[in-house]
Amino acid sequence: MAFASIHVPNFLVQAAVRAEPRLRARAVALVDGTPPIWNVVAANEAALQAGIELGMAKSQAAQFRNVEIRHRSRLQEKSAHAALLDLGASISPRMEDTAPDTIILDIAGLTSLFGSEANIARRLMRHASSLGLIAHVAVSSNLEVALHAARGFSGITLIPPGEEAKRLGRLPVRALLPSAEILETLERWGVRDCAALAALPLLQLSERLGQEGVRLHELGRGASLRSIALAEPAVHFEEEMALDFAVAELEPLAFLLGRLLDQLCARLQARALAACAIRLRFDLEDSFEKDFQVLSENSPAKLAPKTYEKVLGLPVPMRDSKMLLKLLRLQLQSDPPHASIVKIILSAEPARPRAAQGGLFLPSCPDPEKLELTIGRLANLVGNANIGSPELVDTHRPGEFRMKRFVPASDESRIFHKNGNAPAAHICQEDHTSNQSRAATAFRIFRPEVQAKVELQDGCPTRIYFRGMRGNIVTASGPWRTSGDWWREDTWQQDEWEVDIRFDSSASSRNERIPNSRAQDGLYRIYYDSIRAAWFARGRYD
Repeated sequence: MAFASIHVPNFLVQAAVRAEPRLRARAVALVDGTPPIWNVVAANEAALQAGIELGMAKSQAAQFRNVEIRHRSRLQEKSAHAALLDLGASISPRMEDTAPDTIILDIAGLTSLFGSEANIARRLMRHASSLGLIAHVAVSSNLEVALHAARGFSGITLIPPGEEAKRLGRLPVRALLPSAEILETLERWGVRDCAALAALPLLQLSERLGQEGVRLHELGRGASLRSIALAEPAVHFEEEMALDFAVAELEPLAFLLGRLLDQLCARLQARALAACAIRLRFDLEDSFEKDFQVLSENSPAKLAPKTYEKVLGLPVPMRDSKMLLKLLRLQLQSDPPHASIVKIILSAEPARPRAAQGGLFLPSCPDPEKLELTIGRLANLVGNANIGSPELVDTHRPGEFRMKRFVPASDESRIFHKNGNAPAAHICQEDHTSNQSRAATAFRIFRPEVQAKVELQDGCPTRIYFRGMRGNIVTASGPWRTSGDWWREDTWQQDEWEVDIRFDSSASSRNERIPNSRAQDGLYRIYYDSIRAAWFARGRYD
């Protein structure tokens, strides 16, 4: 058995620095408490050297000009702990969630996959750095030894079997997390490291310190044994950020979103996953002049919502933070929040990464990620309702359709038939051979509809004028009456005709000349709208 323990020292400060990477090289102190009483609860080494002390009041800490003061954030600590669990899951499925700042991995048998135990430890350090964490890693065949070595030694610590007591001898006793009373007793005895603790006689130690003394003696000798308590972290990816000052402009907001997306994508990559959708939520600032939205002149004022939510659906799973940021910017430009933002919550719906393999006989097509960015830019110009793929609506209303999200066809659908057996090229050849004698007819709908003037004879259309052309109707079939939605304001009632038109070659007016009017001859569909009392041309058959 082999175990790797990962410990994040000064976890509270690192959780805050992870949200603000610019603080990594600065002196940072965290304050917490009940207003107006705020006290320092954590500080990094630079802040301690500058004179900051734990328990110091915020007003005293604020006098140190070179120290950055931040309020403790449980949201940031929750996100940092979730990132730590993602780090462990990237290496081993057998993991113990020991503490908010510590996890233990069972790495037995993983050397054939990742190399030696030293390589696994270095890999964990690199992954921790990509997640915005500075971690200590210890590897040992004893779980408790690995745990306390990671808490007591910096960097990477490798402890071979049989050398547990020797390597733990230099470890301070406080790394074993004894109670304050026992730690004070050991300090009076002059016992400050594990070697001195292991040298004490066990019987006399148990008489004076009880069972906790026996437990500490076993830990100091590296002789404590226990099984790993497996944890199964939830596949949930969410990053939160509470802002000290409200943000109203898009540029600073995009900077914050980019930072959260980098962290989110790093966590997804650690789990070998990608995002199929990004959910964005803003908590908005109270603004008295914007608390009410006037819907119309006649409708009463409505209280403005305090949150703003947006869902970014993706055509294929992706984890490119720069691409996701561009798509979010486009959505926010087209539909910005109505108030300043005080809190950001960003979450990702995980999915398996896209796996695609090109073919020699397939037409080239743009990458789905770049295509989605182009569609997003077009939607920002013309509106989301005016771009996509048309889809017929289940109704009898003529020409009714709606726009749905455009999703490019997958490679499999281009290569294989529905049953998954025959290639698409063979299917086209078979269809062409079997339907060689059958002519295909297409109907081109005029959008928007074209108003026409129609002359009737005995209730049948004989001449028509539209689009600057005048023609004779040589054959007419109809009428076919359609109507529906009588309970709605936009009810329809139409009489449709299918007509064969031969256009005149002469101009419709003295100054108008229509070229190739004979090329416009053909079969058309026209209709009379009883609601509007007018004739229209619906389209042409090809």
